[in-house]
Amino acid sequence: MKLILVLAFVAVVAARPDDDYSRYENFDVTELTENNRLLKAYTECFLGTGKCTPEGSDFKKWIPQSVQDNCSKCSEKQKTLVAKVIIATKEKLAEQWEKLNKLHNPEGKFDKTLSEFLEKYGH
Repeated sequence: MKLILVLAFVAVVAARPDDDYSRYENFDVTELTENNRLLKAYTECFLGTGKCTPEGSDFKKWIPQSVQDNCSKCSEKQKTLVAKVIIATKEKLAEQWEKLNKLHNPEGKFDKTLSEFLEKYGH
């Protein structure tokens, strides 16, 4: 069970030509990952159980595509940001992580690639 917030933050940074992901290039990931209340609020947004900020709404919209291709359209910096958010969510909000993972990776077929992604970009 891994993956979903990469989706969230991957989504946040996954660059599609019709969306402007570059504005998230310098997103303050530390503020998000070190604030449990904020991290939980974003996670609830992604799950559809809480309100979304404009950024949260963007991230939520991009999650499905990001889950499927490990943020292939993200810059290297954005991939690092996504990995940090996923790791923080897995460690601090395990129950919400499980729900997110089931929502976007119900069969677990992206678990291996997500683990590899986190290993590469999560440090």
